[in-house]
Formats: sequence, structure tokens, C-alpha cells
Amino acid sequence: MEAPIAIVRGEGTLLFDENGKAYIDAIASWWVNLHGHAHPYIARKISEQMQTLEHAIFSGFTHEPAVRLAERLLEFFPALDKVFYSDDGSTSVEVALKMAFQYWHNKGEPRTKIIAFENAYHGDTFGSMSVGARNVFSNAFDEMLFDVIHIPVPVAGKEQESIQKMNEALEQNCAAFIFEPLVQGAGGMIMYESHLLDDLIQLAKSKNVITIADEVMTGFGRTGQLFATDHCENKPDIICLSKGLTGGFLPLGATICSAEIHSAFLTSDKTKTFFHGHSYTANPIACSAALASLDLFEKEKTMERVAALSLLMQKAKTRFEKHPAVKEARSLGTIFAIEIKTREETEYLNPLAEKVHAFFIERGIILRPLGNILYVLPPYCITENELEKVMNAIEDFLSKLATNINR
Repeated sequence: MEAPIAIVRGEGTLLFDENGKAYIDAIASWWVNLHGHAHPYIARKISEQMQTLEHAIFSGFTHEPAVRLAERLLEFFPALDKVFYSDDGSTSVEVALKMAFQYWHNKGEPRTKIIAFENAYHGDTFGSMSVGARNVFSNAFDEMLFDVIHIPVPVAGKEQESIQKMNEALEQNCAAFIFEPLVQGAGGMIMYESHLLDDLIQLAKSKNVITIADEVMTGFGRTGQLFATDHCENKPDIICLSKGLTGGFLPLGATICSAEIHSAFLTSDKTKTFFHGHSYTANPIACSAALASLDLFEKEKTMERVAALSLLMQKAKTRFEKHPAVKEARSLGTIFAIEIKTREETEYLNPLAEKVHAFFIERGIILRPLGNILYVLPPYCITENELEKVMNAIEDFLSKLATNINR
């Protein structure tokens, strides 16, 4: 195994190693960076907060950054009412699942089943692993995970099967339906249509099943809208946020729920308390980073950048969809992905991944494929020249691969 590359600084789309070599961060450091590395505005706001309040217990106490952030987040979700802070994407999902189960428990109507998509990834804690696909991420723990009803993702050709399986699942004792809206990230950037998600959410609501949108990856512009559920008419009861929430500076999770769900915990009966907390819940520095990131959406007209980048990703899809080494090309918003033809099955441990990573690292580009799924998901500040360098390198790699395939 090769030693990890030592990164010493970042600027914009670039990361620099200890030898001074620059790398285009074409995957936004696992999808967290929105505005560019070491953005001076976010750094300044963090510095200011550190000199005022670095942290305070968030049980029986509160502070301005947490309140302001909650108020701003709720502006985006008119159907939702309360924000619960945690530490990262996995914990934001864990909180959502616990909320759903305890909601029914508190109402005296215990429900024990969760509906989730096949091929899903929701994190690496036990609840989030349970609602994810049973695969290499969770194999060692399968016997310890709770039972989940997995239904097909409504991709092309499986739309009716997905609806049918959803209807069957809803006949069981279901507490919630959790989903990655429109894009399954770690599952291979699998994409499906918003109207199909609308149908599934409506079916769940017709049976009074709580709907949970895992927007950890899809939030803050990644799908072309500010949130992936903005593409839908029907809105979820709970939304999970993390990754881009702080612009990529600090870990922070937020689980946002409806007033109806919150009402099940409003009681003098202390046994119905939502007993969940983290030492660094609502850390003021992380909240300040998130507020600064939201400021930049207005100051730098980030959604205009998103729209322009979305067009470039659509052009990339057109450029590569007929390539002889490509099985399928797809794009949505600022995400572009291709499924590369290989002799092996399409999955996370496909051996092509190591070759892809090494090829691009040599050329000063960070691409970390999901098996034989190669994707580009950059900071929004990436320039057209930088993106063209990435796409030209992809074409070079695919051409070499196609030559070997045809031999």
C-alpha cells in the first residue's frame, strides 16, 4: 500500500502537497467543499467566533450562532419546524431514525419497520448501516443490524417494480421511509427522476409513514436546486444535512423535522424525552462556518455558479455517452458520472478503481472512483479551464482503456 499524500495547504479548487505539487480537487474532498479551500470569508468568521465563544454545553443552554443557523435553515423548508444538531452525516441520519421510531413509541403506536432503497448508503453508524445496502461497508456487522425493507430504486426500467414493492412494504408495520433524493452517492451516483420520488413520498404519506430525506450529499446546490427535494412537489417530514453545511470547513450535522413530529416529544412525561446528545452538539465555531457558507450563497451568487456548472456537466455527459469504453454517462446538477465498461461486475471493489485513482493523481487531479464508476463533483469555484483539464484527462484515460479492450 502506498503512503498517503501529505497535503499542506489548499486554495480554491486546488490542494498542494508537501512537495509543492498542486491537485485539482475534482470531488470536493468527499463532497464537502462548496466555495473552495481556505475561503478567506469563512476562515475570518471562524476566527472571530473563536475569540468570543469556542463551545458551550447545549443542554439547558443555547447560543446565538446555533439560533441564527436554525432560523436560516428553516427558511429553506417551510413545511418543517425544528432543528436538531449533531456531528456529521451518519449521526444526522441516526437522529432521524430515532426520532421516527420514538415518535410512534410516544404516541403509543409502536412501529418497527423502515423502508429504504436497495443500493443505499446513509452512513457508518449502526442505524445508518441498517438502512443502507448490505455490502462491503456493513458485511462484518450484518447480524447486528436491524431489519429493513429494501425496495428497488426507481431507475429507468424499474419504475413500476419500485412502486409495487413500495405498496407491498407499506402494508407492514412501517415507521418511516428513508431515501437519498434523486442521487445515490456512494452507491455509484445512481440517478432517478423527481416525479417518481414524488409518487413514493405520496404513497408513504397516504399510509401516515414518516418520510426522511437524506440530503447529506445532495444538499446545498449539488443537484442544481438548493436541495434535491426542491425538485419535488411532495416534501419530507424530516431532512438530514451535513457535508456542505459548513462549506467543507468543520463537521456539523442537522436533522430538521416537522412540528407534528416535534409535538410527540412535548410532554411533562420525562420518559418521552428525546435522549440524544453529543458533547459538541451545535458547536458555535461550526455553526459560524455554516452561517458564513450561507452568506456566500448570496455574496458570491453561488446558485448562478451552480447553474453554469450544471450546463458544463450536461455537456460532459453528451461528450462521453457514446465513448466505446463507457457503459453509461449521467449528470444531474453539478454531478457528472460515467460507468466504465469492465469484465468485472459494477461494484465498489471493482479493481479498476486503483488504476483510475493512480492515473489521475499522476496528472494532478483528485478523482476517487466508486469501483468502476468515475465521477466529478467539484467545488463550485472550479474554472472552465480546470474542468476542461479534468475532462481531457478522463478522455485520455478512456481512450487508453478502449484500446486495451479492443485488443
